[in-house]
Amino acid sequence: MAFHLLYLLCFIVLALLCFILPNISLSIAEEVEGGPCGFNSLYVPGQPCQCPRGYSFIDPNEEPKRCKQDFVPQSCNAPADDFYLHEMESTNMPFLDYEHFQGVTEDWCRQKCLEDCFCAVAIFNTALNCYKKGLPFNSGTIDPSIYNGTKALFKIGKDNSTSEKKDNSTLIIHQKKNYSTLIIVGSVLLSSLGILNFLLPLITYVVVSRMYSRKAVAVPPNYQGMNLKYFTYEELKEATHEFKEELGRGASATVSKGVLACDKGKCVAVKILDAKQVRESDLEFNAEVRAIGRTNHRNLVQLLGFCNEGQHRILVYEFMSNGTLASFLFGETRPNWYQRRQIALGTARGLLYLHEECSSLIVHCDIKPQNILLDDSFTARISDFGLAKLLRLDQTRTITGIRGTKGYVAPEWFKNLPITAKVDVYSFGILLLEIICCRKKFDEEAEDEDQIILADWAYDCYKHTKLHLLLEKNDEAIEDIKMMEKYVMIAMWCIQEDPSLRPTMNETIHMLEGTVEVSKPPDPSS
Repeated sequence: MAFHLLYLLCFIVLALLCFILPNISLSIAEEVEGGPCGFNSLYVPGQPCQCPRGYSFIDPNEEPKRCKQDFVPQSCNAPADDFYLHEMESTNMPFLDYEHFQGVTEDWCRQKCLEDCFCAVAIFNTALNCYKKGLPFNSGTIDPSIYNGTKALFKIGKDNSTSEKKDNSTLIIHQKKNYSTLIIVGSVLLSSLGILNFLLPLITYVVVSRMYSRKAVAVPPNYQGMNLKYFTYEELKEATHEFKEELGRGASATVSKGVLACDKGKCVAVKILDAKQVRESDLEFNAEVRAIGRTNHRNLVQLLGFCNEGQHRILVYEFMSNGTLASFLFGETRPNWYQRRQIALGTARGLLYLHEECSSLIVHCDIKPQNILLDDSFTARISDFGLAKLLRLDQTRTITGIRGTKGYVAPEWFKNLPITAKVDVYSFGILLLEIICCRKKFDEEAEDEDQIILADWAYDCYKHTKLHLLLEKNDEAIEDIKMMEKYVMIAMWCIQEDPSLRPTMNETIHMLEGTVEVSKPPDPSS
């Protein structure tokens, strides 16, 4: 009886091994699609859902039906010649466009999508609007009565689809051979009861281990190739004790402290994007992962890993022991003048890296004390790329909706002008004044009405040679009044209303370091 039971258990284990294929399909995020069909699909009124050319259903039986690419996605290092655009008339899809251009030609729109590795489809209409959309894109609708004059341009790989299918066929044949061999070997092993007693627990351990490890490394295709760890939701839930120790909370995310058991008890900051804003937060999530995942600078907070599981969008950062610059500047204990100067310089260097030195040009769009963190040695580290805007190497400006925080937002946001890296320079100028004076940009409790808005008050003090008024109870800075005056002058250049008058971050650093003389700034609001 015992022999038959053991024999049966071994065959069950072997069956499990044959059932678990090495290529486990990656789950698709359970989002709310923008139409009757699923992500990456097309809808024709009165007809079943369909996939664009170059795409196929992930699961024809699921509802709503979602589609996936049948070709290898474009690498940011690959030439655009490997892809072409398939045109579909009277086709449009709502929302989720990450870039919008007005007054452009169709040829221009086509070329920009082909050159942009994040662009999966471009929408062009007779009003000369060009919308670029990445993956996943909302369900599209084909309807001449509504979208006459609007066309969708789907980017498709020229040769990848065929080669990929051949590779898959070869892989399946190879797997079948491996499994046949495994069954034969298993049958031979079953002839010896002594070997079975040893083999059964070993096989069980291998099966369970492989199932767990594959679940843990199921990295979504969009993020493969980056030097980031992929966490499951359960791992992060355990690491944070169910997200109990909260470090901060914003409009669309909450940050909790965690400890990674898999990394010798390393402390991390776990940023959970708001599940109620899945669609919006997913855009932020993709921007953060792609942007920070490829950055590496001592003045940026390092992204260690992420979780993209169902409705969960989570980012895992290194933990900054000294908190935010806001708590450092505006707390009871005022930091010394030397530390503040180093923090200003470190922040400027981090912005220079984002603007000019990393592979993708990044405009942060939300520089403020709450987004500058301090490590063990009080080194400034820029964080929170949720509002980051990526620009390619040949693209110096873009048009987008207002982003940032009141008081740090550059004037061009409100004038419908093109947005460039100069918006970060403006925000840095306001931040620099806060660092100099250890007070907030806006203080309703100020003794004098003229002192409520820090930028206006600082310029008045500079203009009338009364900078000492900005440094009440700050003896160190008063003793170094010449250096402090130079920093105020730099800040005034940075917050000029005309973006062309503002320095670049490279020029700003040279002025902070003293290698370039600072000229007299005009009134910022003139």
